[in-house]
Order: sequence, then C-alpha cells, then structure tokens
Amino acid sequence: MDLATFITTHETTIRLSCFFGILALVAMWEVLAPRRELRVSKLLRWSNNLGLVFLNSFILRLLFPAAAVGVAVWAQNNSWGLFNLIESPLAVSLVLSLLLMDLAIYAQHVVFHHVPILWRLHRVHHVDLDYDVTTGARFHPIEIILSMLIKFVLICVLGIAPLAVILFEVILNGAAMFNHGNIRLPATLDRYLRLVLVTPDMHRVHHSRQLDETNSNFGFNLPWWDRIFGTYKAQPDAGQRGMKIGVEGFDDPKVTQWLPGLLWVPFRRQGK
Repeated sequence: MDLATFITTHETTIRLSCFFGILALVAMWEVLAPRRELRVSKLLRWSNNLGLVFLNSFILRLLFPAAAVGVAVWAQNNSWGLFNLIESPLAVSLVLSLLLMDLAIYAQHVVFHHVPILWRLHRVHHVDLDYDVTTGARFHPIEIILSMLIKFVLICVLGIAPLAVILFEVILNGAAMFNHGNIRLPATLDRYLRLVLVTPDMHRVHHSRQLDETNSNFGFNLPWWDRIFGTYKAQPDAGQRGMKIGVEGFDDPKVTQWLPGLLWVPFRRQGK
C-alpha cells in the first residue's frame, strides 16, 4: 500500500489524531508561555467552544456522510475538474491544489467579513472574549455548512485529488489551532516565521475590535495572500497585550461564551 492510499484509507484516524494531538500541544504551550492574560474562565470557554465543534462535526456527518473526500473521489472517478482533465505530475498537481484551496479560503474569509448576512454568521468566531486554541475551531453550524458546499464546488471545478483534500484539511486545521493559540513566540522567530506561515501574533490582529484591524490578516495558513492583496497589518495599534479582543456590542458572556447564546448570535442585533 503506497502512502497516498494509506492516507486516504485512514482519513478519519489521521484527522482525529492530528486534531487532538495539535490541540494538546498548543494547550500545553499556552500554559507554559501565554501571550495574554485570559478574562473568562477557561473551563467555560473550552466546554462551550469544543461543544460547538462536536455539534458541527455531527451535523456535517449527518448531512454529508462522504464529506469533501467523497466528493473528490466522485470527481476523480468521473473526470470532473481541471486536474482530472490534464496530465501533470502528482507533486505539481498536489502543490497547486494546496495553494489554490488556501487562496480560496482566504477569499471566502474576506467575503464573509464584507457581506452583512455572512458576517452575522462569521461573527460567532469573533465574539469570543478571549483568544486561544479553541477559538480557531468555533464557527456557527450554518457557516460550516456553507463552507463545505463551497469546498465541494471548488473540488469539482479544479478536480482536486482526495489526497490533496485530506492533506489540506489536516494542514488548515492544524494551522488554525496554532495561529489562534494564546502563545508567545520570540520576536525574531515570529518575524521570520510569518514570512511562510500565519503566526499567532499575526492572526490575533484580525480578532481586534478595531474595525481596520478586524478587516486585516485574513489568512489562516499561508501569509502571502494578505501581503499580495493589501490586507496585511503587522501589529495592532494598541499592542498585542493592549488590544481588545471581540466585537463591539457583544460583551455578555451568556451570549459570547455559552453554546445556546453562540447559536443565536447571527440573529441578534449588535449590542442586544
């Protein structure tokens, strides 16, 4: 059995192992070298943030049993999409697929910030009063469903291979947990690392309450798109420790930290 077949066959085990492994590593890092002092009980935030993750996983499995990998297998078997119609070395199509999917995630993120009805969904991710590894996985179920449908279209149009889909989702989830970590990196390391990877200090700017900072640093994995399209901001105006996290008008922990409140956030008026 070659590596591609092994990864495809054991997709669920690989994804769960990477998720819980990276979650545990970043969580320990947060204890040993925290970047900011948290304002809300970690027990409260973690139980509800992870509760939302498990709810989303259940809904996706119920609605889309085959998930994105199943769509990729179907597209491959039916010769749908660009990479299924042209011959190219596996390494080339794999790298291009990963780059194009990452660009698509960046573009989707920008759209969800600038289209009001989509922002209502996406702000569930932003109203968290603190910023740590679990913030990177808290999204409203409707946004998760829309994101999956967008991914299905992208897979069919580009003909992305099942292996590329699995690798991208593992990399993206791992990168999101890392760059949402409440962790401190040496300034020199951060400066060089953010040339190739979105770092916690870089993405944390995006969770500022200050609007121009909220609408910057959209990348989850690769930092290049923000630099190319002019949405990059190196540091928050108030500094990493002084910046205010969250969304103005959403300060009640019953709304921003409890699962029932999170599910209702898109339907609330700001400040209500």
